[in-house]
Amino acid sequence: MNLRQQQLEFQTRRHFLGSAGVGLGGVALNQLLAADAPDAGLEAPASPLLPKRPHFEGSAKRVIYLHLTGSPPHLDLWDYKPELVKRDGQDCPDAFLKGKKFAFTSGVPKLLGTPRDFAQYGSGGTWMSDAIPHFHEHADDLCVIKSMFTEQFNHAPAELLVHTGSARPGRPSFGSWVTYGLGTENQDLPGYVVLISSGVQPNGGKNSFGSGFVPSVFQGVQCRSKGDPVLYVSDPPGMTRDLRRSTLDALKDLNERAAREFGHPETLTRIAQYELAFRMQASVPGVMDISKEKAATLERYGAQPGGASFANNCLLARRLAESGVRFVQLFDWGWDFHGTNPGEDIRDGLTNKCATMDKPIAALIRDLKDRGMFDDTLIIIGGEFGRTPFREGRTAKGKVLGRDHYPDAYTMVLAGGGARGGYSHGETDELGFSIASDPVHVHDLQATLLHMLGFDHERLTYRFQGRDYRLTDVHGHVVNEVLA
Repeated sequence: MNLRQQQLEFQTRRHFLGSAGVGLGGVALNQLLAADAPDAGLEAPASPLLPKRPHFEGSAKRVIYLHLTGSPPHLDLWDYKPELVKRDGQDCPDAFLKGKKFAFTSGVPKLLGTPRDFAQYGSGGTWMSDAIPHFHEHADDLCVIKSMFTEQFNHAPAELLVHTGSARPGRPSFGSWVTYGLGTENQDLPGYVVLISSGVQPNGGKNSFGSGFVPSVFQGVQCRSKGDPVLYVSDPPGMTRDLRRSTLDALKDLNERAAREFGHPETLTRIAQYELAFRMQASVPGVMDISKEKAATLERYGAQPGGASFANNCLLARRLAESGVRFVQLFDWGWDFHGTNPGEDIRDGLTNKCATMDKPIAALIRDLKDRGMFDDTLIIIGGEFGRTPFREGRTAKGKVLGRDHYPDAYTMVLAGGGARGGYSHGETDELGFSIASDPVHVHDLQATLLHMLGFDHERLTYRFQGRDYRLTDVHGHVVNEVLA
């Protein structure tokens, strides 16, 4: 809904001339009646976050997106390449390097076969490494897309492309599109909540969860798992609850008048955000308090009340989803495995990092199943691009094993929400350099995710500067094979 556009549709010259016969008399009558009943017949604008129906019945009602910022080394987690292991240490064939640029590698790099142990799990024989042991028990719940590709090989533009459909800032994020299209189920909580762990903001900054040119009521609200859940949500000293309510009532009256007169969508956003903030003061502290969880649940996730961690955020994601939040976005920094220090080594470094991730995600999947929410909750796991099948140039002669950025092939994982469990989609070539079958571009993934939520990605649009925009830009097709 674009209120300004709707208002302008009734201000054309043709409309004015067509209605001029009764228009002047109507103006005069309106002025006479306005003196006695200034707001007669006018209704308060509805909240833009009220639940809405999608284009068709989707398999997913809500989303939990777990973004591993920096991009994990997929060749050491999901995409097993025995031939690459066999040729470990050899010069990279020139055919794979010709005409290509890499972030930190030049010359002729050495091939790097994975040092991890791989095996197949579940009825579908999904390949997984020993770095993610807790995922093994959920093999039949996972849809592993091994044929992803993108055009971007630097973090910020690649992350923006994944989350907003454009490598440049300014477009609405995936979560904003979903809440714009579906609204949210709990009017006392934000429709789109963002949780950040490992102490670092996303590479794309707040643009990765911003609303771009759609009304800012649809942007991600960043919450904290330690301290006050939302900054500045508490009343300042001397402000009572009743005084806050009367202040907001006065502001609401003024904003509603402005909304009727000017039709600007941000006026509705202002009303909705003031009211939401007032309700959040009572609702957010309760839903963000994980100390109320059973000891067995905390142990299952590896969560610790009062702390700040990816485990805590996974548990919070379940609590938020259960409370009716439409879209929960987790960003976890520390997956940029170049090999510049022992923490970035794809041996012990990857083991340690995965220990903070695979146990909480496995617990999240099990928890959602126990509560009957898994089938209609779409879980998305992955980074913004892949990692090279060869050693990163700067660290090639050191003892630490690392990989460079790689856009041509990588892996994303889906679970729940109508994703096809126990299934691996697509293949890369025997060395992991290119897509060998069933390629899936970022826009294809976005079209598929929207389809699972009940949207035709070509019809979920917002008019801005004379053009209808969508998450998938002018690209994308639904990958039906990954649907249950």
